[in-house]
Amino acid sequence: MTKQKIIYLTPAEARRLEAFKKRYREEARKKFEERVAFFHPLTGGNYTSITIRDQRSRWGSCSSRGTLSFNYRLIFAPLEVLDYVVIHELCHLTHMNHSKDFWNKVASVMPEYKIRKQWLRDHGQELSPEMHMEKLGIPLKLN
Repeated sequence: MTKQKIIYLTPAEARRLEAFKKRYREEARKKFEERVAFFHPLTGGNYTSITIRDQRSRWGSCSSRGTLSFNYRLIFAPLEVLDYVVIHELCHLTHMNHSKDFWNKVASVMPEYKIRKQWLRDHGQELSPEMHMEKLGIPLKLN
């Protein structure tokens, strides 16, 4: 596990970071809606809504009422990883557990799902707007 360094931001820097987060959340909503629409015909079941969240320990969830929730930070992951989480949650619409039938359904849509699942375990802590900005060469601090 990587230790995060604490960075103190000025009020202007904090507002700038919040603006980036808002933009990424909006981008994530569009991407999740697009990918759910693409994979839903392959998985079946009925969903009622899609919500976008910022959770520390979950990448997605599916409620018994059909609400699909996704962590916006997945927008920083490779598309195949984001797709794995979408497929995983869509499969919960027909299997509200992690039974063999559930995993067989996931594999029927994405045979290489274990690779994507492992990528998320290995790199999930890297999915943040701060790290994404750093990769793009956008400074967090405005010196």
